[in-house]
Amino acid sequence: MGDVQEIAVSGEEMELERVIVAVRNLDISPECIVPEAPLYGDGLVLDSVDMLEATLGVSRYFGFQLRSDCGEDMLISSSPRSPNQHIQSHRTA
Repeated sequence: MGDVQEIAVSGEEMELERVIVAVRNLDISPECIVPEAPLYGDGLVLDSVDMLEATLGVSRYFGFQLRSDCGEDMLISSSPRSPNQHIQSHRTA
């Protein structure tokens, strides 16, 4: 038997992953996203247009505007796990 490592994903992280998948209409199940994998480039292979639309969708869904100093740049330079704490502390929806 090979080593299978389960990665714990919080409900909030899964919610963020579902929003990103829905906004970009990705052909992947949110459960298949590795929480530590980058969203931009090699991870989900999202490009800059995808990231802009994902940022807008996340902002709308969670009810607050991601500012330029923590918005798209935060999503581009991170995995779903990284921006989750910021999003949860600022969400209104």
